[in-house]
Amino acid sequence: MLVCALAVVPVAAVPHPESLALCVLIGLATAGHQGWSCNLFTLASDSFPRYAVASVVGIGGFGGAVGGMFIATLTGLLLEWTHSYVPIFLFACSAYLIALAIIQFLNPRLETIDLKIEAQP
Repeated sequence: MLVCALAVVPVAAVPHPESLALCVLIGLATAGHQGWSCNLFTLASDSFPRYAVASVVGIGGFGGAVGGMFIATLTGLLLEWTHSYVPIFLFACSAYLIALAIIQFLNPRLETIDLKIEAQP
């Protein structure tokens, strides 16, 4: 996932594409995004028991949708305030590294999380 997160870093240069080589790096960044997405879904199935994977992915999808709603609003506000796409693309390229740091903090060894379900009386 680190390789995919690092592949997205060239997105920071998108507001000023001045060469063909930079455009190729942007293409590689999109491949890094797709690799990140694939690994993220696999992370859920590797980290949680079979009976909980669908719920975890669903909760993650809900969080992503709500986050996308807020990011769209924040993007509009930033464009009004700064008249530049630079802060938006800086956030976009750093979000993967921040997410990877959070994943490593929550589950550093990437072990399966044991969920204990207690029976209701």
